[in-house]
Parts: sequence; structure tokens; C-alpha cells
Amino acid sequence: MSASTRPPVTYAVVTFGCRVNQADSHRIEEQLLAAGAAAAPAECADLVVVNTCSVTASADQGARQAIRRVARTNPTARIVVTGCYASRAADEIRALPGVARVVANPDKETLGGLLDGEFALTTAARFGDGDGACGAAVGPGLAGRTAYTLRVQTGCEEQCAYCIIPRTRGASRSRPLTAVLAEVARAAAAGFLEVALTGVHLGAWGRDLDPPASLAGLLEALMAGSWDVRFRVSSLEPMDCPPALVDLACADARIAPHFHLPLQHASDGLLRAMRRPYTLGAFDRLVGTIRARLPHASIGSDVIIGFPGESPRDVDRLLSYLAGSPLTHVHVFPYSDRPGTVAAALPDKVRPVDVRDRARAVREVARRLTAAFQLRQIGTVRPGLTLEDGTLAVTDNFLKVRIPPGQARNAWVHVRLLECGDAGGTLIGEVAGGGSPAWAP
Repeated sequence: MSASTRPPVTYAVVTFGCRVNQADSHRIEEQLLAAGAAAAPAECADLVVVNTCSVTASADQGARQAIRRVARTNPTARIVVTGCYASRAADEIRALPGVARVVANPDKETLGGLLDGEFALTTAARFGDGDGACGAAVGPGLAGRTAYTLRVQTGCEEQCAYCIIPRTRGASRSRPLTAVLAEVARAAAAGFLEVALTGVHLGAWGRDLDPPASLAGLLEALMAGSWDVRFRVSSLEPMDCPPALVDLACADARIAPHFHLPLQHASDGLLRAMRRPYTLGAFDRLVGTIRARLPHASIGSDVIIGFPGESPRDVDRLLSYLAGSPLTHVHVFPYSDRPGTVAAALPDKVRPVDVRDRARAVREVARRLTAAFQLRQIGTVRPGLTLEDGTLAVTDNFLKVRIPPGQARNAWVHVRLLECGDAGGTLIGEVAGGGSPAWAP
């Protein structure tokens, strides 16, 4: 069979973890499509790429289960495993059924090229952190995505006691400003209307460049562009959210009023033990300033429950702080030892049953915070972007709203929020107008 008549290699990408991994998977898919492969379900694809996370023990377990499931349902598939778990425990991954190759995070950048010879792809389509050039972007709809997740930085040099990611991602590395601007232009030309900026340590963007730069400077450069794109800033460490960045979000509605600032705990003693470089007071002043200046903003956070040495009094302090805070959603992470971290060797481990009980109590407070925020938004009109089949929109302040049929996917609309919806947090709304740009109600 000639190359011209040979059926294309089929692929599937299974992604775990953070927005950085989501961005990496998007680029892997672009590579594979540019190389002549075709998307297919994991149950029948020739090639299955599993992009793993290793932030918790449950993340490792989820990846192992997915690999075994693919091997069981699709025994002829070539399974390629990449991501943080693959970087941390390559031999453990290789021992799993069906795994043909393990690709560490640094080599993820050219995964399409690595697979070219093995799968007879037509070209080693390449992307990297340098010039950002890799041809035309695949438009909205790839793997169900409507927004474009753009990784502008990777790696981390912080030394949080519980975190393995500096070992799996390496030192902080920023994409040059020219590369970021080029990729935004590429995404806009492909039809994307929202770009989410992400990084392993996003607030460190630019510090390693020559000359050094800052995330606020990157946002200023993006605001100087003429593209019809809304920008959403992903998770920022509290110490990396200076007044200049908040000023930009207040001044330009193209920056979504959506902040995610990991607190991790309300005990200053535990924050020190975690090696977090801020206090509860500093965090509270930051989120209070954001709430005062942007009353409609969503402000999310992460907390870790069950860190070694955590006492019932620490948990009470956390519950009390969260209940009175301006936060709108909180992700709760039960602590789990990560081999090789400082915390793994600490004494005074919290019993698993206590971790579960404490996490349940914190999640209930988090649920009430989200419900209260949603209730405050009823009656307002917010700019939104339609998702799925056009009957779902995500607002600038990160609320999902079910709207009547009649809108196309990936379109700007103004949404009037009418009532709280299902237990999953989706609100009910109506379209109050459309058109582009939709930067202000």
C-alpha cells in the first residue's frame, strides 16, 4: 500500500492534572494532526498518549488506572506516557501493561518528532519554547476545547515542603515575549476568543529572560494588541500578584476578573512548615483589595488538609477564616506524601480518617462560599463565551450559565443571570445581547 493510500495513524490523548498539562496536550495534538494523524477514541486508537500528573498519590493512581484500562480495552495500542508522573517514576510506568515509551517532561516539547519514525508520520512537526512558530493553530473544538490554553512558562524554583513538581518540571523557564505574542496572534487567527495564560509558576514569568520582565509587563504587551481576545490568568501564587497586576485587571475588561490564589492554610505555623513565603494576613489583605476593587470578581483558592502537624485548632482556624473570607471557590486537597519531598519525612502525620473528616468539613464551607457568590450574581448581566452546543456560557467572572438554544459555539454574548441551577454549580440565564467585543455588561 502506498503512503498516499495508507490509512492515517489514529491517536488519542488522555490528560490528567493542571492547565499546564492541558496546554501541553493541546500542542501534542496539534503536532500529531500536522503530522498526518487522525483523532480517535482511546478504545480504538493506534497511539494513545497519556499525559500524567503527580501532584498527589491519587493523581498517580488515576494515571495507572487509565493506562491499564487502555491496555485492556485496546490491546494493540501503542501507549506513550509523558508528564510529571512519567518524569518522577519512569521505571514504575514502564512496568505497566502496553506502555511502549515513557517521555519525560523536557522531551514532551517534540513528542511528534520522537514518534515520527515509529508511526510513519508524514512530518516531524515541531513546537518549542523558542520562536513559538508551528504553523496554523487548530481552531476551537479540538478535544472539546473552546478557550485556548497558552503555557507561557514552565518549571519552578520554589521549595514548598510538600511539592514534587520542581523535580518533575525543572527550573523556571519563560517563553520569550515575542513567542507569546506570536502564539496569541496564531490562536486569534484560528478563531479563539479566549486565551488562558498558564504556567507551573506563572508569576515567575520573565524573571529568567534577558532583560528580565514581569507578568504584569506581559499583560501590558497583550493589552496593546488589537486582537479580539479575552485573557484569563491562571493560578498565581499570592506573593506574585502585585498591585500593578490588579490595576491592569481593573483598567481593561479584556482581562477576566478571575483570580486563583492558593492559600494552602490559614495557620501561619503550618504555612512556615510548608515553606510558603507569606502569612495569612498578607493573603487576606490581597484578596480583600481585589474584592473591594472588583466586586464581581471570582477569587478561588487551594487548601491542603492534613499536612503533618496539623491540629484540630489549625482546622478550626481555617474553617473560621474561609467562612468570613471573600473567596468564591476553594479546591480542597487532602495531603499525601510525595517521595523525595521535605514533608514526606516530617513526623506527626495526621490519621487518614481525620484527613477525610477535616476535608469534608472544609468542602462544606467551600460549597457555601460558592453558593453565596452565585446568589449575589443573580440579576446581573455579564459578558460570556458560549461553549459546547451554544447552550452553555462561561462568564468573565468564571460562572457557567445554561442559556436557551439559538447561539453558536464560541460566540460572545451578554448573559443575564436568572437563578441558581443544578448541584453542579451551573446557573440558569438568558441572552441579553451579543456582538463583539463583549468586554462590559
